[in-house]
Amino acid sequence: MHATVHDVFGATAARTPKADFLYTESVTARTYGIDCGSLTWGDAAADVARLRQAYAAAGWGHGHRIGLLLENRPAFLLHWFALNALGVSVVPINAEMRSAELVYLIGHSEIGLAVTLPERAADLHAAAQQAGVPFDTMGADDAAVPPARRPAPRANEPVGEGSECALLYTSGTTGRPKGCMLTNAYFLRAGQWYAQLDGVCSVRPDTERVMTPLPLNHMNAMAFSTMVVLTAGGCLVQLDRFHPKSWLASARESGATIVHYLGVIPAMLLGAPPAPADRDHAIRWGFGAGVDRKNHAPFEERFGFALVEAWAMTETGAGACVMANREPRGVGTACFGRQPDFLEVRLVDEEAHDVPADTPGELLVRSAGDDPRRYFFGGYLKDEEATAEAWAGGWFHTGDLVRRDGEGNFYFVDRKKNVIRRSGENISAVEVESVLNQHPAVQASAVAATPDAVRGDEVLCCVVLKDGVEAGDKPALAADIVRLALDQLAYYKAPGYVAFVDALPLTPSQKIQRGQLRDMARELPGQPGCVDTRAMKKRQP
Repeated sequence: MHATVHDVFGATAARTPKADFLYTESVTARTYGIDCGSLTWGDAAADVARLRQAYAAAGWGHGHRIGLLLENRPAFLLHWFALNALGVSVVPINAEMRSAELVYLIGHSEIGLAVTLPERAADLHAAAQQAGVPFDTMGADDAAVPPARRPAPRANEPVGEGSECALLYTSGTTGRPKGCMLTNAYFLRAGQWYAQLDGVCSVRPDTERVMTPLPLNHMNAMAFSTMVVLTAGGCLVQLDRFHPKSWLASARESGATIVHYLGVIPAMLLGAPPAPADRDHAIRWGFGAGVDRKNHAPFEERFGFALVEAWAMTETGAGACVMANREPRGVGTACFGRQPDFLEVRLVDEEAHDVPADTPGELLVRSAGDDPRRYFFGGYLKDEEATAEAWAGGWFHTGDLVRRDGEGNFYFVDRKKNVIRRSGENISAVEVESVLNQHPAVQASAVAATPDAVRGDEVLCCVVLKDGVEAGDKPALAADIVRLALDQLAYYKAPGYVAFVDALPLTPSQKIQRGQLRDMARELPGQPGCVDTRAMKKRQP
C-alpha cells in the first residue's frame, strides 16, 4: 500500500519507464519558453531523484513547507514529488498574487523557501521581509538548494499518509484566505477514486491522456488530473491556461482522451463558428462543473463527447466528490449525480432542519463509517475556530445550496453566501444568470445584491454584451433583458438594475469573483450605464 504521493509516482514510473508521463504541447511550450514534447516516466523519475537528493542535502525534511511559484510548468510537478518524498509540504503560490497577498501567504504559512520564476523573486523577498519571515528563493533549475534555516519539525517521525502534502489556500472572497492542510491520504484517495470511475467515465490503465488548463495551485489540477495519472498511469497534458482559439488544436496535438473544464470553457468554445473539425479529436469525456444549462446539450452534440458534471471542494477532495457519471446524467439540468456509498449527506434549512425533496438546502457531508473526516482536509492552518465551525454538529458545512429530487439526483442551486434576500424571498444568483445568459445580446451576466432601503436587497445584474452588439438605447435593451427574466422567473427574481459593463470580475480560474462583484453592485446604481428597471417588477395577477 502506498503511503505518499511520491510512492505512487515511483511505482508507476518503475512499471512504465518508457511511456509518456507529461506532454507539453506547442502553445504551452511557446508561452513558457520551454521544449515541446514528451517527458517519459523514467526521465521524470531521474529528475525527481536528483532534486530529492539536493533538498535532503540542504537539510529540508518532514514538517517543513516550501512555496512553489512556477505556474503550470513541468517543474512544479517534479519539485512537488521530490519534496513529498522527504515529507516537505508544498505551498502553491498563484502567480497573479501581488504584495499584500504575498505578505499574508508567506507570513501565515511560514515557508522558508520558495522555488520561483526569476522575475518574481524580488517580490517574494520584499513580502517576506515585510512579514518578518526569514526567507530564501531559488529557481526551478538552480543546482544549489538554499539550506534550511531550522531543523525539520517532524524529523523523527516517519513520512506517511497522515503527513501534510500540500497547503492550499481558498480564494477568500470575504476575509483572509484560509490555508487548507491536505495530507497524503487526501491526494491518494483522489487518484484512487478517479481511477475507479465507471459508467460514462471509465479510466483505462496506462492509456489515458488527461488534458487540463486549470491551475496547479488549485485542487482540481493538483489532486484530480495529476493524481489519476499517477495512480492509473498514462500521460498528463498540463496546459499553461485555457486558450479558446487553440484548445481543440492542443487536444489533437497531444492526443487528449479526457479533458477537464470549468463552465466558462464550453461557453467560449461554442462561441466560435462551427467547423467540420470540431469532432476531429480523441476526447472520450470531460470532467468539470458549472456548464451553463443552455450550453450543455449543444456542446455535446457539436463536439461529440460528454461533459460530466461533478461536485467537490478543496476541503472535501474526493472524500465527498459526487459525480453524474452514470446515465441518465440530467444533461442541461445542473444535475451532478447521486449520493455515493462512501458518503453521508444532509440538506438542511437555516435552522438545521432537513428539507424535503425538491427544496433547496445547504449541503452537509461527511464520510460514511467510523471516521467522518476520512480523506477530507486536515483543517484550516492556525484557525481551529473556523475548522470547528465548518464541522459543527459532526457534519462539514459546504455553504452550497443543493436540491435533491425524489429519485435521489442532486442539483446545484447556488452558493449560500451569494443568495440575495429581497423582501424575505431568497434568490439564487446562478438561477437568474442562467436565464439572462439566454438573451441573444448577452455574452455573460453576473448577479448580485445591491442595498434597497425598503426590500433589504435588490437584484442587480452586470451584463457583458456579445461582440458586435451595441448598447444603443440602453433603457430599451435593459427592459428587453428584464422581460426575458419576467417570462421565466418569479417577478421578484428579475433584475431591478441592469448595468452594462465591459468585463465581469473573474478569479484566475475564470470563476466569477463574488466578493468583488458585491462591491461593484453597491456602487453601480445611479452611475452611467446602469439602468433602473425596478418599475418593471410587478406581481403578476
